[in-house]
Amino acid sequence: MTIRVGILTAPHIDFEQREHTFLLRNVRIGIGFHWDRLEDQEFAGRLEILHNADDTETAVNIIDLEQYLESVISSEMSADSPMELLKAHAIISRGWAMRAIEANRASASKMRNAAFESNGHIGFDVCADDHCQRYEGLRRMNERAIEAVRATRGQVLTYDGSICDTRFYKCCGGRTEEFETCWEDIHYPYLESVECPWCDTHDERILRSVLNDYDQETSDFHDWTVSYTAAELHDILREKSGIDFGTIIDLRPLRRGKSGRIFEMDIVGSLRTERIGKELKIRRWLSRTCLYSSWFDVEKTKDGFTLRGHGWGHGVGLCQIGAAVMADKGYTAEQILAHYYPHSTITTL
Repeated sequence: MTIRVGILTAPHIDFEQREHTFLLRNVRIGIGFHWDRLEDQEFAGRLEILHNADDTETAVNIIDLEQYLESVISSEMSADSPMELLKAHAIISRGWAMRAIEANRASASKMRNAAFESNGHIGFDVCADDHCQRYEGLRRMNERAIEAVRATRGQVLTYDGSICDTRFYKCCGGRTEEFETCWEDIHYPYLESVECPWCDTHDERILRSVLNDYDQETSDFHDWTVSYTAAELHDILREKSGIDFGTIIDLRPLRRGKSGRIFEMDIVGSLRTERIGKELKIRRWLSRTCLYSSWFDVEKTKDGFTLRGHGWGHGVGLCQIGAAVMADKGYTAEQILAHYYPHSTITTL
């Protein structure tokens, strides 16, 4: 099975074709997040350049699914991670990708070979950034990533005969969240909220093994604090939402998920009050980049607001740092997956 990965869209794709690989220059990673930056990246597989209606170009990598996974699990985390975490991540990344491919091919069939769209993408199955799964080519790969993918070949998580929607993120902050808090109002029994006593770690050995180079720049991933003056928050909200709220009077959490993540809140200003959700919109509106998570309490200060929060990411499914600690303590890939995806089954396709 092959997968089509959209790597980069730009006015012109700057690439270098090599004997068995190709190099793309100025690939943007971490789009919209605090680690947003440009990298040159080298890829295996085939390069296809799409010419878009808006006169931009998109670089699409067509590659075998298993080769794609070798890069994903060494891009989402360091390939020096504990082997049982790499195996667990190979299983969930395979299932997530296969769901995306199936949705894409079904859409393409219905549209009779017209340009097809899946998960917000046109002409490819998944993108290469955090919107889908990190896929950063060959630079971070090593033999351990290849070994983990080969050891789990064909394995996915299933529930009631279907491949699970296996979400993941960096750190839950102590408890995972339910799917419906972040996305559609659908309850998946295998994405229940569960306790995670492992991710509150300061063990540098484990953190260096699981976090790749730029992720290691983020140190306050479990418990964090952000403070704004009222003027700063006004400017951020106007920039991110396009709305002039006037003086910000209050931030009122209205609904929280099982972990404590806010998925509905009121922003109260002197000119306008707006109710927003779900969690990603809240995170994007309340930061110049993106808040670590929507699990936070609001404290009104003399000059503005302080947000005291927990976790890094949406919190649904596998907590990568928690799973790394589990693996370091001797838990197997099967035990890790059983904890973060209760009621699921490992199935070999």
